[in-house]
Amino acid sequence: MLLGNKILVVDDEPNIVRSLTFILNEGGYDVSIAGDSVQAMSVIRDSKPNILILDVMVSNMSGYGVCSEIKSGPESRDIHVVMLTTKDQYGDREATLSRGADEYISKPFSPIEILARLYGRNSWA
Repeated sequence: MLLGNKILVVDDEPNIVRSLTFILNEGGYDVSIAGDSVQAMSVIRDSKPNILILDVMVSNMSGYGVCSEIKSGPESRDIHVVMLTTKDQYGDREATLSRGADEYISKPFSPIEILARLYGRNSWA
């Protein structure tokens, strides 16, 4: 396992969660999961992940709302947020990053893309 690389995956699609969990475990990451924003905030308080992979359309609160809440909290603002979205229109990436996300990945994604983006951000460790 990579030291300091606890990842929380927040998505309400079981297939996406299974895929990401497998990819990230194989990549050496310690993975927790949450199916909605309420669970996500609880896991963040309890286990303090370094990285959050967050679906834009997560249940209970939009991924943007979760990102804003995390980035405004004194104990959570240093969590790196990777937003997942099915949207890939012109301007979506910029809009996502302007809301506090550190990275943007569109679905469908490849395992290589996920790991390359995370490994490329080795300062997150």
